[in-house]
Amino acid sequence: MTFDPDARIDSSRVQRSSGGRGRGIAVGGGLGGIVVVVIALLLGGDPSQVLGGLGGDAGTTQESGNGTIENCETGADANANVDCRVTATVQSLDQVWDAQLAAQTGVAYVQPDVQIFRGSVSTGCGNATSEVGPFYCPADSTAYFDTDFFQVLVDRFGSSGGPLAQEYVVAHEFGHHIQNQLGDIGRAQADPAGAESGAVRTELQADCYAGVWANRADDEPAPDGSEPLLEPLTDRDVADALSAASSVGDDRIQQASSGRVNPEGWTHGSSAQRQAWFTAGYRTGQVAACDTYSARNLDDPSSIR
Repeated sequence: MTFDPDARIDSSRVQRSSGGRGRGIAVGGGLGGIVVVVIALLLGGDPSQVLGGLGGDAGTTQESGNGTIENCETGADANANVDCRVTATVQSLDQVWDAQLAAQTGVAYVQPDVQIFRGSVSTGCGNATSEVGPFYCPADSTAYFDTDFFQVLVDRFGSSGGPLAQEYVVAHEFGHHIQNQLGDIGRAQADPAGAESGAVRTELQADCYAGVWANRADDEPAPDGSEPLLEPLTDRDVADALSAASSVGDDRIQQASSGRVNPEGWTHGSSAQRQAWFTAGYRTGQVAACDTYSARNLDDPSSIR
């Protein structure tokens, strides 16, 4: 999915964090250490269980300080630069959810804060390093992105490197913010693991909400005119998003890390489930199609009661 090259971007919407100090976390080295964090945090909800529970030294941290994203003025910048792409995607998500959340649920949309960080960052859920990847913290209603992690998705997990693969990640984290607004995000903590768990249903719902955004993104007009910020999706765009969803399925990560699949340890859902729920949101554009908590069969989004 590409942006209208002439569309204007509000770069002040996203903050850049230069790092933070405070209690460290130990992530561990190599793929195994990252997988542990990916299962708990990648495209995930509340990172406090991991951030608060991994004592130790986080390594070198940088001085705290925030600023705006620079040199992101148009859709052409978003098509060429990953930080600008995140910024423009955030703007598109704001447009879609501002129009759709109240219309479909009666709850007025409140924009989350967004930070791009490198190295480390201090959050309302604890301190995180760049090993964590993208996550949403409900304690401070902020989505955090280390955009270098998009390449990790490609190199280590086999995701497509296409634009919508990256935009899907941003949209998924915003999906957790929508859950926070609707009062559902706590269900993940109450039932944290297993193939039918609240954690899995929470993650699959965020995938579905990302699909709702993808359905609506080329319809909502940009703030500076009547034309949408994003151009219509192509089949390749959809394939990119499905590739990203598939690459972080619990079954795929477990198979790669240990050679076996154990559904009792799932927290995000299988690759097929993640693709199916994104597709359900994309095909319908409806929040109601994303009620994973009522689904009788998580392999089949049409099984919602």
